[in-house]
Amino acid sequence: MSGLCLLVQPIHPGGIRILEEAGLEVRQASAATMDVVAREAKDAVAAITRNAGFNRAAMEAAPRLAVLGNHGTGYDPVDVGYAREIGLPIVYTPTANVQSVAEHAIAQMIAIIKRVRECDRAVRAGDFDYRYARDFHELAGKRLLIFGFGKIGRRTAEIARLAFGMRVEVYSPSADDGDIRAAGCVPVGDLGRALAEADIVSLHQRLTPQTRGMFDRERLRAMKKGAVLVNTARGALVVPEALIEAVDGGHLRGAAMDVFETEPLPAGHPYTACDGILLSPHTGGATEEALERTAVETARQVVDVLAGRRPEYLVDPDVWARRRVAAPA
Repeated sequence: MSGLCLLVQPIHPGGIRILEEAGLEVRQASAATMDVVAREAKDAVAAITRNAGFNRAAMEAAPRLAVLGNHGTGYDPVDVGYAREIGLPIVYTPTANVQSVAEHAIAQMIAIIKRVRECDRAVRAGDFDYRYARDFHELAGKRLLIFGFGKIGRRTAEIARLAFGMRVEVYSPSADDGDIRAAGCVPVGDLGRALAEADIVSLHQRLTPQTRGMFDRERLRAMKKGAVLVNTARGALVVPEALIEAVDGGHLRGAAMDVFETEPLPAGHPYTACDGILLSPHTGGATEEALERTAVETARQVVDVLAGRRPEYLVDPDVWARRRVAAPA
């Protein structure tokens, strides 16, 4: 096996090792912008991207490209439709970061419900009497609404239920009610009612035209007063201005955003001026353990495709039967 594998963004050395041992030349793109990637992918037989995606122009500029590796579970920044047209297989890793992201969602809930940031600031400011604020709570017994019941949503629900004794409700039109009940959770069909009763809402839904901006002013106002919103899924599920209004206005106790519609978050973004929103730079799946698993699984599947073996996880399985092969150099 030979040829160039272009990395749009850095991946764990464990994944690079697998690619190189298979005989591929691994090269890091000089920038993760699509204009640069289009120039530097022209001779690539494989490419691996993370949240930067891979657009049509980049695919058109790479006639030898035989496989695209999507490092992670979310692939909305990739032009899947055009890849389908040209028979380009896209591999992804829907399980590698599940534990890390679920843990991050739980950590964000704890940070807000127990005022972790505020406690830290109080001690540093010499305000030890902040301990008398009577504004700290337990997760135990609280009602958690999981929005989207994929692998990460399921694991988050499991941790919340078994470790903290939370009552977990699930809103997921695509999930079977019996499957939700079998997981020890309660299926809900009326999102408005569920939002009005939940103490914490955790988003785990894919970004689609139907879910984009789903948490707008109306839906956030429908949430229970004093509730918490946690988003480790996709930034564009939430309308920023509406979330800031709900938090600054006191309707929500707080919110946590690990994902944003534009990443990195632009300097001076309104989120940065809203102290009630806990921000993290898309680190839910950025633990050392998850990064290694994700890179290794992506690399192995890239090698499988180039070797003619059907990979474990294809974004569009139908492409496999009519997949393209690398054009001659």
